Amino acid sequence: MINTLYLPELREALAQQNARELEEFCTTLHPARTAEFMEGLQPQEAWSVLKYADLETRAEIFRYLDEGVQEEIVEHGDRTAIAELLAEMPPDDRVDVLKDVSNRAVDELVPMLPLDERRATQRLYAYPEETAGALMTTEVAKLSEDLSVRQAIDEIQRQAEEQETVYYLYVVDEGDHLRGLVSARQLLAAMGRPDTPIKELMETEVIHVNAMDDQEAVAQMVERYDLLAIPVVDIEHRMLGIVTYDDVMDVVREEATEDAHRIAAVSPLEEGYLDTPLMTLSWKRGMWLMLLFVGALLTAFALGHYEHVLSAGSLTWLVMFVPLVISSGGNSGNQSATLIITALTTGDVALHDWARIVLREIAMGILLGSYLAAIGFLAALFMTPNVLSALVVPITLVLVVVAGTLCGSVLPLLFKRIGLDPALMSSPFVAGIIDIVGIVIYMNVALALVGV
Repeated sequence: MINTLYLPELREALAQQNARELEEFCTTLHPARTAEFMEGLQPQEAWSVLKYADLETRAEIFRYLDEGVQEEIVEHGDRTAIAELLAEMPPDDRVDVLKDVSNRAVDELVPMLPLDERRATQRLYAYPEETAGALMTTEVAKLSEDLSVRQAIDEIQRQAEEQETVYYLYVVDEGDHLRGLVSARQLLAAMGRPDTPIKELMETEVIHVNAMDDQEAVAQMVERYDLLAIPVVDIEHRMLGIVTYDDVMDVVREEATEDAHRIAAVSPLEEGYLDTPLMTLSWKRGMWLMLLFVGALLTAFALGHYEHVLSAGSLTWLVMFVPLVISSGGNSGNQSATLIITALTTGDVALHDWARIVLREIAMGILLGSYLAAIGFLAALFMTPNVLSALVVPITLVLVVVAGTLCGSVLPLLFKRIGLDPALMSSPFVAGIIDIVGIVIYMNVALALVGV
């Protein structure tokens, strides 16, 4: 509501080229809030507003604009002004923007960047997507291991305006190899001993990641050790940059969104829901629906194969329990799949835990199946006075629920083992598999107990 009320006034100020109001608008609030107030403006209108801010503020606000607006501005804005804007941004944010625009725009803009910024951009651009190298920023506070506390504080004062964060200060040798870490707090606490070498204060066992590590593993490391930033090194342990907590939060949100899509049997969207073209969205949903439809056909064929069992005069009542049987197996499988996928994502379980997981899910399947079997047996007795026939339902429920919990837990582990995302084995696929298995179990239990 706030944005809607403010938008006409903002457009009026633009139409009148009211420099005082537009400059005040750009500088009064936090850049993120300013970007929120600009929602609803066309990309060129947003760029016109940003021109009234100084370069540093302009870059800060630009970082919070919608990705689609950023892309339009970079694609069609004045090349000199856009290059100045990109040069002011942190290297990791700059690369994120450039990866969303056309190759033509990249080829035109990158050569216009200052030499140091151009090199940093090209270095980050070379790393594969979703790796620590692609996620990191090269703006990092580094100190020589030969400095004293006084010299280190002087050096940090010199670097502070250029770096993204100075919470952690990384100590390196002449070859830029990571040697240790000292916090700004430690330096301030040691000011009473200004000649103390920082190598006596630094922590030498530094948690770090490799540039080629997956971004999800980086996020897990930051979460596990409660870090504000984590250093990124190459195979020779040279310091390349850091991944900051705000970037990790973006990764967590991105990975959670992807997993949610896959669990619902939808290919992850590269853009927002409303920004995704209708045909693209229909394909990302339809391709999985077609696979699930084929699975449903197999369930129908399985039922057709046992038509002689279901059509037997004394067993026609079994048809009424088919939805109950397959839904019980599917629901229990969905529960197990969701729990295991989530546990794998958070690092709560690992592949080497597979034996414990299997035993645990078998036990869980027996317990859950027994609960349902008690209810199912009573319901079956209402349908047939024959106790032996009625036992078909509870026995089937126990077996099907055990099959569901096993399928839901083992398949994500199997996908993880072969290098695929466990979320691909989503709940709908588990349910589809258990539907077929459930029918086969149900009919064979009926044949074994009462025959035809």
